[in-house]
Parts: sequence; structure tokens; C-alpha cells
Amino acid sequence: MRAALEAKRRHADVALISKVHPVRSHSVAAQGGINAPLSAGDSWESHAFDTVKGSDYLGDQDAIEFLSREAAQAVVDLENMGVAFHRGPEGKLAPRNFGGASQARTYFVGAITGHAILHVMFEQLLKAGVKIYEEWFVTHLAIEGGFAAGLVAQEMLTGKFHLIRAKAIILCTGGCGRVYEPSTNALICTGDGMSLAWRAGAPLMDMEMVQYHPTTLANNGALMTEGARGDGAQLRNALGDRFMIKYAPNKIDLASRDVVSRAAQTEIDAGRGVDDGLGGKTCVYLDCTHLDRDFILERLGEIYELALQFANVDITRQPCPVRPGMHYQMGGIKTDLDGATRIPGLYAAGECACVSVHGGNRLGANSLLDTVIFGHRAGAHAAEFARQVDFRPLSEGVVMESERRAQAVLSRPANGESIAKIRLDLGRTMHQHAGVWREVKGLQTALNTLYTLKERYQKAPVQDKGKVFNTNLVFHWELGYMLDSAETILLSAIHRTESRGAHYRTDYPERDDQRWLKHILVGYRPDGAPTIEYLPVTLTRWKPEPRVY
Repeated sequence: MRAALEAKRRHADVALISKVHPVRSHSVAAQGGINAPLSAGDSWESHAFDTVKGSDYLGDQDAIEFLSREAAQAVVDLENMGVAFHRGPEGKLAPRNFGGASQARTYFVGAITGHAILHVMFEQLLKAGVKIYEEWFVTHLAIEGGFAAGLVAQEMLTGKFHLIRAKAIILCTGGCGRVYEPSTNALICTGDGMSLAWRAGAPLMDMEMVQYHPTTLANNGALMTEGARGDGAQLRNALGDRFMIKYAPNKIDLASRDVVSRAAQTEIDAGRGVDDGLGGKTCVYLDCTHLDRDFILERLGEIYELALQFANVDITRQPCPVRPGMHYQMGGIKTDLDGATRIPGLYAAGECACVSVHGGNRLGANSLLDTVIFGHRAGAHAAEFARQVDFRPLSEGVVMESERRAQAVLSRPANGESIAKIRLDLGRTMHQHAGVWREVKGLQTALNTLYTLKERYQKAPVQDKGKVFNTNLVFHWELGYMLDSAETILLSAIHRTESRGAHYRTDYPERDDQRWLKHILVGYRPDGAPTIEYLPVTLTRWKPEPRVY
């Protein structure tokens, strides 16, 4: 939305295509807030260093500096658009504490910050008159003469495929969270843009860096915001101990997410876990009971409702069982600071992109910031690029190819294996072997399983043979994108023989700056195994040092 708005403001002819209604995008589920060094005594340098340290020194420091320099204005712009950020007694914007930050700089709207921003941004799009194609599903990017020239999308209402010519395309398709089960991500987070760009020739970078959030509900993976710990909630094990004091004596419960997730999982694995409500001891407690009830309901009302509805826990009276769960993909489509990929005319921003400001581990509340800053940047540069080029001729044959693929799937007998079963097997495999702990044998097992899943996918039918809102067919397209994303994650994770950020190899437990202070890029080859290449990490002012909290 931020990209479309900026391109429109620069007088480009803009259309926004979304497979769901725009306000059902997964940003609506972002809870805790958005970072900015706005307070007296804070600085962009402090925010940048916290981000560099949080990334375990894999983040590109030129990109991180740009993010931090632009953060304050980005939040002020959102406030001016109408986002009702929390204010203190004096009426000024008032931040909360968040993990990995040296001071409070997370601005928020209760526990529904993403929801608030998303709806305000949608209003801005309507005000600006941006064309919106909602519930259209993109099946193919058209590359002509090495340039992005358009795309093919299926209109869900009719089932018809359309060719849309474009001088520039910005992918803002979010992450691939549903490659894992369970996940905090919505069911729509299936790596669509990553796969589309990858198969078009744009490499994916840092894909091994998959963030597990330390506090998710056991039975459905729902996120329990880091804002709870920022507001004073505590993590405890079955003995009642605040175990984070042992793992991060300075930041305690507000260490970076990878550190807290590994600590929680260590406690669980050591037999100090609590009842998950599913017959196991796979959780720890998120304890808010020492906080004032009215304070919780005002600032954490969203997770109060989630815990009550899905775990039957009143967090004002009882500690809530939580466990680490897949949350965010730090890697994605390799872009520069302008959002540009290696394919001229193809841009990406947000979670589907990798600029790389998050490196090995994203700090909480930097993701909404990433979307608005690099969405703005990509929109501006895509509009300028489009002004300088002509439309490239495209054949209707690219539409026929998508129609042929759809018909081939629809013609399969309806009594085969379901897409849902393959998708579940994929998610459980990734969670088991490419989660908080990793080692080469498990990763290779997962990769071998993935190739089997791809074979099963090639035979799986679509039960619904109709054209109108054929969600079975959409699920089929999505699973193909998920399998691509999973393959790049596993290949990169096998390749990186060290532990850094969210990527913890039990067979290589130390960070190795001498060999691995570099990015891994995975490229697509239609007739062979994916390619692997490296890029150095951009260092500007902060040299790697031991990372302690």
C-alpha cells in the first residue's frame, strides 16, 4: 500500500493486485508496534546499532543506517495520515519497550498496531484513487528481453486469466510462514512473490534465517505479542523460575527473539516445560498476573482475547502457556536500497524482500518499519523507472500457458491425495528439522522429504472443477510456491555451517565470522539444481563483536 501510494503521488498509473481484500493482508496481525528513535536522548545511531547487533552482524549496515535515519519521519507521516498511536499523560507519542532495544522506541496502538496502520493506509489508497484488483491471484511474471514486462493473474470471481502489461512491478507479497506448521502467519502467507521472482530469475537471499517467536499459543500458533514482555510480563518455567535471567542477565525477557526462543526451547527440552493443553509439556509460562488488570486490558487487549478464546486462560489471573513458533522470514528476494532486483523493472519490498536490514534475526517492531520505508522507496523508484521506459510487447501466449497449467491440474481425477495433506506434511517436516535447532542429518532428511512432496504435488488433484471462486485451485498454486520457498530455506541452511542469529546448527554451534560473514544467494535453474553464490556483508561503522544480552 505504501509503495502504491508513493507511486501514485508521483503521477504514475498504478494498480494494486491482491489475492485477498487488502485489509485482510497479514500486516493486520502485527501487534506490538513500530520502531523509531523519536524520544529525547534517542538517536538513529542507537537504533541502527541495536538492529545491527540484533541481526548478529549479517544485516547490511548501509541499509540499516537508511532504515534508522528514515524511521522517525516515517512514523510521523503515519500519525499525520491518521494512525492513532498511544499517547502518554502529556499528550505526546509514548513508546513501549521491546526486545533487543537499548531504550523504549516502539510506538503502538494497543496490541493492534498493524491493524491500525493497514486500515489508515487503505483509506489513503481510496482517497488517492489507486485502482485495486482484489481477489486476483498472480500465476506468472512475464519477462521480456530481460525486463519485467507484465504478469498473468487469475480473477477468482470468474476463473478467467488476464494479461496485465506493466513498465514496473513491485512485489509486496509478504512472507512464507505457512511453509511451517504451526506458524503465527495467516493461511495466505505462502511465499507467492518469492517463488514468482525466483522462477523469473531474481535470486533469494538469507533464506536460512527463519525467525521463531518465543511466545505463541500451543494449539494454533497465534502470536502473543512481545509488547507483553515490553510492558512487564515475565517468562517462567515449570518451577516458577524466571529462566531468562540465566540466559540474558542484562535484558532478561527482552533479549532478542532468537536468544529468547532458544532459551525457552532449552528449558522445555530439559524437562522444565509446562502443560500445553495438548497432552505434553512443550510450553513455558508467559506471566502477566502481577500487572494491573486495567493496564492489561488497555495495552494488551488483543492477546487477552486470544488467550481467553483459544487457551481458556485469563491472563489477568493466570499465566499463559506459550512456546516458540515460526513467525517471520528474514530472507527473501534480493534487492538494493531502492527495492530493485536483478531484473530491471522488478522491485520488491516488505517481508518478501531482503535488503538486508534484518540479517540473521529481526528485532521486533522493525518489520512494520521495513514495509513503510522500503515500500515508499520502491514506489518512488519504480515510478521513475516506468517514466523512462516504454511498454514491452507481450504475447497472449503467456496467458495460454497459465490456462494450460490450470487445465492440466483440473483434469486430474478428483480422488487423489489432497493438497491439504501435502501442505501439512511439509509444515511438520520443516518445523521438526529446520526450526529452533538444526543439524545436517535432519536438514538433509527434510530436503529428501521435500523432493518426495514435490512428486506428490505433481499428482495431486483439485476436487473443485468449477471456475467461480475455485479456492481449491488457488491452494494448489500456493503449495507450489511454498515448496519453492522450502527448498531455498533448506539448501541455504545446509550450506551455512555455523550458528548465527535464528540459524542455530547444533553440529556447528559457534558463529564463524572468518568464513560466514556473507550472504547466501540461491538462484533458480529450470533444468538443474539451484545455484549458490555469496555476497559480502556491507559493514560501515560497526565491526562484529560478541553478541550478549
